[in-house]
Amino acid sequence: MTTLDPVTLAVLKGKLEQIADEMDATLARSAFNPIIAEARDLSHGLYHAETGATLVQGSSGLPIFVGATSFAVRAVIDEAARRGGPHAGETWAFNDPYLGGTHLNDMRLVRPVFRRGRLFCWLASVAHWLDFGGAVPGGYNPQATESHQESVRIPPVVLAQHGALDEDVLAILQANTRTPHANWGDLNGQLNALDLGERRLSALLDDAGEERVSAALAALTARAEAMMREALRRLPDGTHVAEDFLDNDGIDAAPLPIRLRLTIAGDRAELDFSGTAAACAGPLNISRPTAIAACYVALKHLFPEVPANGGCLAPITISIPEGSILAAEAPRPVAGYTETILRVIDVIFRAFAEAAPDRAIAGPFATINALSISGRRADASRWVMFCFFGGGLGATPQSDGLNHGNNPISTATMPPLEILEASYPIRFTQWALRPDSAGAGMHRGGLGAIYEMAIEDEGGAEAFLLGDRGLHPPFGVAGGGPASANRFSWETEQGWRSSPMVSKAFGLRLARGQRLRLETPGGGGWGEPFQRDPARVARDVRLGYATREAARDAYGVDVLPDGSVDAEATAALRQGRAS
Repeated sequence: MTTLDPVTLAVLKGKLEQIADEMDATLARSAFNPIIAEARDLSHGLYHAETGATLVQGSSGLPIFVGATSFAVRAVIDEAARRGGPHAGETWAFNDPYLGGTHLNDMRLVRPVFRRGRLFCWLASVAHWLDFGGAVPGGYNPQATESHQESVRIPPVVLAQHGALDEDVLAILQANTRTPHANWGDLNGQLNALDLGERRLSALLDDAGEERVSAALAALTARAEAMMREALRRLPDGTHVAEDFLDNDGIDAAPLPIRLRLTIAGDRAELDFSGTAAACAGPLNISRPTAIAACYVALKHLFPEVPANGGCLAPITISIPEGSILAAEAPRPVAGYTETILRVIDVIFRAFAEAAPDRAIAGPFATINALSISGRRADASRWVMFCFFGGGLGATPQSDGLNHGNNPISTATMPPLEILEASYPIRFTQWALRPDSAGAGMHRGGLGAIYEMAIEDEGGAEAFLLGDRGLHPPFGVAGGGPASANRFSWETEQGWRSSPMVSKAFGLRLARGQRLRLETPGGGGWGEPFQRDPARVARDVRLGYATREAARDAYGVDVLPDGSVDAEATAALRQGRAS
């Protein structure tokens, strides 16, 4: 086995990560739909030749994709072996969420890389296609009771051989979408990203040699495992229990519990999800690969120093009960997978807040608020807008939470309103921070946002929402308070209305000029609110982050109309509350 000195290992690590980063950039710059091009709902990486385990990931891709794609590569490995392969020059494609995780809008392209007739590794590209059939434009059907009502399910198939696309497979992909032009552009962007990745990897192997690159990949995986074991070893042994809830599944109004029993023993940990809700009728189920990928993402947030590859999961046992909402099998609907994985991450954060208070993270806003709006232009062509939205992140022992940030499942960002308005017949009438939405604490949570948009299409539009956190707001830790809950409403001739399912809505008909409004949650607070510096509370009031009433009620701080602190009144308020 080749041994590498630290400098060589660091250089090879940087070069390997650069390959994945260039693949991310190539797709983002060439994709047709804004969810890939602007929001970067994509991921690329290098995967183990035999096991499919993650070796290297791009820094700008979605972490949840990275964790789930190892299962996707494994599925291709198994299918290729059944057919007597894999073979050089193949590119496989599929979107089956029960094999590769996430949901049916996420198209996976997987390619083997051979060197001198021997399989060296796999490259993979994942991206969110704008529309791929199903009952609801954009795929986020909040009332789906089976996957057939969400999108078309494609098993692992050979899409291309030596650059030549299979016309039959391509015809099926193009026939099953409302947006064939966008999907065609995104598919070619993914193929180009794989082409570039293969060229860059081949050049690196020519330069450094296969043995040294293989040794670097093995060393990085071993290092991630060793660092995770050491991080766990520094924590006290013990068992910690956490619980959180999804509002409902879009069909039944009953809340869905996600339960975790975290056990730390030496350099190992077990995440046991026994007691979690059974698989549900609506689209809040996730597959086992997706649940494991969510655990990977949560652990990477808690232990950011550990390298991002499959080695970090080696000391972790993940127990997921059969038949649960975290182990969905076909054809259980899975379009709202994002909401469930966010709740998985939340309970992991909560449990580790007890085990490691110095790493405690309060609850983030933890809903993507998947909004689809669709209509027909004057020439009868279909337009489909899909977007997700930001909110506040949880506070930490060191700082306030980030205002209007991304969810912890991804590095994706909202497309700018200018891009959305230029691409679709909508107009934003408000895009602002949401006052008083942050959880109170010595460190407050981040603020959520208010998004209000009007329909500009003469023929009107139809809208669908698949979100959560409308009934169970983001939690605080170490004495911090919860954030504000999610709110969604829309305009009708009779006035503003809200959904009986609170965070989910189906088939809303909107005339030109009528508006939709999303008020997203903030993040939970960290620490006792009365320990927050009154000057910082006053600053929040001056910036419009909090009202004077909230400063008084939540923090015991009397902020005068000019934005200064009434020190005497504040002392009395805090003394009165303490007694």
